[in-house]
Amino acid sequence: MYRLLIADDEALEREGLEWIVKRMMPDTFEVLHAENGRIAIERAEEFRPHIIMMDVNMPGIQGLAALREIKERLPDTKMVLVTAYDYFAYAKEALSLGVKEYIVKPASREQVVTILKQLVDELDREKNKRAEELSLLDKVSQLLPLVENELALMFMVDQVMDADAGQLSEWLDFPLDQGAAIVVAFPDFANSQDKKRMYDIIRSFTKTQDSVSVVSSLIDRHMAIFMTKSPGIRDNSWTMEMKQFGEKLCALTGRQQGLTVSIGIGTARSGYEGLRKSYFEAVFASTYFEESGRVCLFDELRREEHGYSSRQTGHNPANDDTARQSYVISALQRIREDRERQTLTVLDRAKGFIQGRFTEDLSLEEVAEFVHLNPHYFSKVFKQQVGETFIDYVTGLRIDRAKELMASEDLSLKEVCYEVGYKDPNYFSRVFKKVTGVTPTEFRGGQTK
Repeated sequence: MYRLLIADDEALEREGLEWIVKRMMPDTFEVLHAENGRIAIERAEEFRPHIIMMDVNMPGIQGLAALREIKERLPDTKMVLVTAYDYFAYAKEALSLGVKEYIVKPASREQVVTILKQLVDELDREKNKRAEELSLLDKVSQLLPLVENELALMFMVDQVMDADAGQLSEWLDFPLDQGAAIVVAFPDFANSQDKKRMYDIIRSFTKTQDSVSVVSSLIDRHMAIFMTKSPGIRDNSWTMEMKQFGEKLCALTGRQQGLTVSIGIGTARSGYEGLRKSYFEAVFASTYFEESGRVCLFDELRREEHGYSSRQTGHNPANDDTARQSYVISALQRIREDRERQTLTVLDRAKGFIQGRFTEDLSLEEVAEFVHLNPHYFSKVFKQQVGETFIDYVTGLRIDRAKELMASEDLSLKEVCYEVGYKDPNYFSRVFKKVTGVTPTEFRGGQTK
C-alpha cells in the first residue's frame, strides 16, 4: 500500500479526492491530509508519502514553495500539481521541481484515477527495479569472497581456474602495481565453526582498512591477506602501517576467539609473481619464531645478520625457507584434493538430476542452477570429468532408454520417440542412427529375428 498526501486548504476538495481514491482504487493508498503548505511539509517529513497532490494556492507557504522544500528532502516522491488556474503560468517552475502531472479543478474522477494509476505503475516498476538491484547486489556480495579467494590462490600456488590474475584483479579493482602479503598462522581449531568465525572476523576487520585487499580462505592453519600499497606513501610509513595492522589482528583474534596467532608480513613487490614471492616470505616470517603472538616482517629478518638469526633461533634460514614452502604446498595440495572431491560430488548430484529428468525438455542451464554453478563453468567441468558433453550425455541416456522400450512390442516407434523426450520422430530417427549406426526400424527388426 502506498501513501498519498493531499494538500489543499479546502476540506471539501481533500475529502472529495480521498473519496474518489478510496472508491476507484481500493486498498491502494493510505491517504494523508494537509490544509496548508507548512503542514504539508511537516506531514511529508514525518510520513514520507509516495505521491503528493498539492494545491497551488494555499494560505501561508504556497504550493510550489512547499513542493520545493519537500523535493529537497524526498527527491523520489511523485508530485501532482492541483490548480484552478492556467497551469502554463506555473509550468517552468513546476517542471524544475519534477512535477510531471497536473489536475485542473474541478477534476473528473477519470482524470484523477488515470493519473494516479500511471504513478502507481511507475512506483511498482521502481520498486521491482530496486528489488532486482538489491538481489543482484546481494549475489555479488556473496560471490566477491569466492573471487577474492581464487585470486589469492593464484598468488599462493599455480592457477586453479581458466582466468588470469590480471582479469580477476581488474574485476576486484585490486591493482597489481605494488603490494605485500600478510599471513596469519593459527593453532589447531576445535571445530569448523571456530574456523568460520575466525575467517569472518579477519575478513571483516581487513575490509575496514584504507588499503584495497584480497583475503584468502582459511587454508589448513593459515590464511593470506594481500594488501595494496598506495603510490604516495613512503616505504617506511607503509611498513609501519602493516606492522600496526598485524598487531591489531593479533589483539583482535585473542580478544574475540581467545587464540594466539602469529603474523608474517612479506616485502612490498609488484605484479603477480612479486605478490606470490611476498606470500612465501610472509609464510616464512609467520613461523620463524617458535613462540606465537608475534608480528614478524620478512624485511627485518633479511636485514639481520645471518649469524644473529642462526644464534637466536638455532635454525638455518635457508633450510627453514624450504620447509615453509613445503608446508604451504602440502596444505594447498590438500585444498586441491578437497576441491576435486567437491567437484565429483557436484557432478554426482548433476548426473542424478539428469537421469531423473532426461526425458523432459532439460537444459544445461537448469542443471547448472540445480548444482549452483555457472553454466559455462559447469559445461567445462562436466566434459572434463564425464568425458562427453552435456548434450551427448543426455542423448546417450535417451537412446539407451529407447532401446529398452523398443525391445518390447507394446509401444510404436512414434510412442517410443515421445517417451524418451523427442518431439519429432524424424529427428529421433536421425539421432538414433547417428548413435547406433542403424535406424529405429532396423534396430527393432533385428531384435525380433
